[in-house]
Amino acid sequence: MELIGIRTPIIQPGDDLIEHLVSAITEQGLTVESQDIIVVAETVVATAQNRLRKLSTVSVSPQAQELAERYEMDVHLVQIILEEADEILGGVPHVLLTIKDNTLMANAGIDRSNAPSGHVVLLPSKTTETAWQIKNELEKKTGHELGIVIADSRTQPLRLGTVGLAVAVAGIEPIKDYRGQSDLFSYPLRITRSAIADNLASAAQLIMGEADEQIPAVIIRGAPVTFTKRRVSPNELTISRQECLYMAIFEQYRNSATI
Repeated sequence: MELIGIRTPIIQPGDDLIEHLVSAITEQGLTVESQDIIVVAETVVATAQNRLRKLSTVSVSPQAQELAERYEMDVHLVQIILEEADEILGGVPHVLLTIKDNTLMANAGIDRSNAPSGHVVLLPSKTTETAWQIKNELEKKTGHELGIVIADSRTQPLRLGTVGLAVAVAGIEPIKDYRGQSDLFSYPLRITRSAIADNLASAAQLIMGEADEQIPAVIIRGAPVTFTKRRVSPNELTISRQECLYMAIFEQYRNSATI
């Protein structure tokens, strides 16, 4: 499997992301082949969609004031988190633990890094539709069948650092289901499913980095994935709270805790 970074200029609000990617591929002498996968950072997708908020213009609620004091956070950021999150579960100094789009994440996915001064970047809107738009436009430009992953970086419980997570996919099956198969010792697998799209996002994150690399997209070639023309629902990337080990245990104690 081969990973090739695509270096672009800094993406500005309202930019044509596809034109930036195609120009960068051409200028850097890169090639795109049939059944390559393009992993794109969600921050540049959201920035191109103008999904930015200026902190100083946000009207602050009493709840935001209280949470900001409790968790030592910028009150304007907390207000935006309250507006974007589906649920606030709690927090630690400087970070709120939230649920958005049935995914556990810090600060509702709002990003202060790689955002213009005084602004934050929200998650992209209509992520599945956006992934398919990127796929269709890049295929027209390149003449090749492609898979697309819009990727973010997230933390894992009790693990240091971030890993990649697929926000949306187009053109590939995001999960490989091993249930019903046998392991090396003929033991039947009952619950094992491999997060293919998340693994691709993590692989790409090694090339993208988290600072000033200016590599918001990565070509992955030769990945062992299944290409598909069906539209994968975001719900297929998640599981219910009852199935989730962490959330099922968390819910057992949550009623007695105070946010």
